[in-house]
Amino acid sequence: MLSYTGGIVLFAALLHASWNAMLHGNRDRFFSMAWMSIAIGLVAAPVVLSLPSPARAAWPCIVASGLVHVFYNVSLVRSYRCNDLALAYPIARGSSPLLVTLGAALFAHETIGPLHGLAIVMISGGIIAIALQGRHVSRAGALAALTTGATIALYTVIDGIGVRLSDGQPFSYTAWMFLSYWAMPVLFVARRGPAALWTPVRAEPLSIASSLAGGLVSIGAYGIVIWALQSGAMGAVSALRETSVVFAVLIGRMFLREAVSGTRWLACVVVAAGALCLGL
Repeated sequence: MLSYTGGIVLFAALLHASWNAMLHGNRDRFFSMAWMSIAIGLVAAPVVLSLPSPARAAWPCIVASGLVHVFYNVSLVRSYRCNDLALAYPIARGSSPLLVTLGAALFAHETIGPLHGLAIVMISGGIIAIALQGRHVSRAGALAALTTGATIALYTVIDGIGVRLSDGQPFSYTAWMFLSYWAMPVLFVARRGPAALWTPVRAEPLSIASSLAGGLVSIGAYGIVIWALQSGAMGAVSALRETSVVFAVLIGRMFLREAVSGTRWLACVVVAAGALCLGL
């Protein structure tokens, strides 16, 4: 049986796949990410005013993670321009657990047992198989997705270390880090101008609403992960979160009308089996 924490992280995986589908489902992903980031920033601002600040030792991680998240968001938008959800999402998410495990071993001196190590390999391998089976991946698309995966691994390790230095303030830590998301609408306005951000509010209210909802969902998704990183092994938490790719395949099939082969379903079973092994 999966632990209580594992079950919560699986719920975060579902949330994570959902907001990625919301982002991918919009025609203009940069515009959508800008409005998602506004929602995140608006929620984070009052939270940092109402909760105790994280310990001083955590602040370098907050700043570093915020900067990496900005790069991650830009990379994610670029990745979705090159690939559909069932391709870009698994490559990005599948490449990160092994990198997180390596980073946690190098910088946080974490170790994992053979079974959990096998589970992480199963999850990463299954996710990559989901992405690559029967699909042509362009060099630009693969590079964009792998770059996104590297940023995921980097911010996960940074946040895993930072939240443990926050003196028991995971939600305050998360809120301060999420303030960095204000950079996305600033970048959008700098590139396209203020009118490009505000004019569609009347013309495309459903797109705005979808983006705002995606931002709120993403807060819960990653907030849960940071909470779990306080005590859980970073590689295991990362791998369990990346089972979100199975949810992404389901969402892509049911709502975005993306084709799913039998081999891809088999890879999903491998990912699910790896998740179960993490609970043993």
